[in-house]
Amino acid sequence: MSAPVRENPVNKYLRTERMPSIWCPGCGIGTTVNCFARALDELQESGFSLDKLAVVSGIGCTGRVAGYMKVDSFHTTHGRAIPFATGLQLANPELKVVVYSGDGDLSAIGGNHLIHAARRNANLLVVCVNNFTYGMTGGQVTPTTFKPAIASTTPYGAFEQTFNQPDLVASAGGVFVARWTAYHVRQIAKTMGEALNKKGFRFIEILAPCPTLYLRRNKLGEGLDEMKYYQEKSVIRNGASTKDVGLDYRKELVVGKFVDIERQPLEEAMEARMREVLGSKFVPYTTPVAKV
Repeated sequence: MSAPVRENPVNKYLRTERMPSIWCPGCGIGTTVNCFARALDELQESGFSLDKLAVVSGIGCTGRVAGYMKVDSFHTTHGRAIPFATGLQLANPELKVVVYSGDGDLSAIGGNHLIHAARRNANLLVVCVNNFTYGMTGGQVTPTTFKPAIASTTPYGAFEQTFNQPDLVASAGGVFVARWTAYHVRQIAKTMGEALNKKGFRFIEILAPCPTLYLRRNKLGEGLDEMKYYQEKSVIRNGASTKDVGLDYRKELVVGKFVDIERQPLEEAMEARMREVLGSKFVPYTTPVAKV
């Protein structure tokens, strides 16, 4: 008698007909998706509805996440995931909108949107899988590529200052800022669950260097070697000042939940201002529209 086949508990959150994914062996993006699915599984036990969830992605390796999630999803143009998501959330405030994209999409071409969404405290969760390169288009240097790592556009090594993404978002006004590596699967899932239940602009950076273009080009081994590196070099410092969590090439990795504060989100600030201006004539835009 054959043993019963057990279904992977995360399968119900994935478009399994599209599997296997396009991601390379050793890539951490799939690991983060597994964590996201497990976070959703935990939340469903407390009444979280997938019908109220939307995932928005930009262009790039991580941008393919939206196509693999079995929820309402939106694959947008390069660098524009955040403005698309902001419009979606404002049009339907009942939605929990998650932007899931990479460091090139969010901090380079989409960097201005990242800054201003944090400043405005847009009611979004942004998950940035930081692979330190443009993995889909040839391994070019990005704002998060370390000095002096080699990229296709910096064959003698990167020479520009690297973004400290948690500090960038916190300085701009984000209310929830965290960072983990692809090794910290339990912490990622827990942090995603916390962030989904919070209002305002939330940002989670997940370090997951590209095994094909970043690791090999810099002679850093394969994906498993990088996991061992995460284990050895990661230091958890919850509540650390984001000014002190900048990263250096092959040195200590400061991870944890750095910021968790309260601030009036964008739509509430908008409504408060309109009440001041219109008084009793104001009709909240969050009032449900009657169905015809």
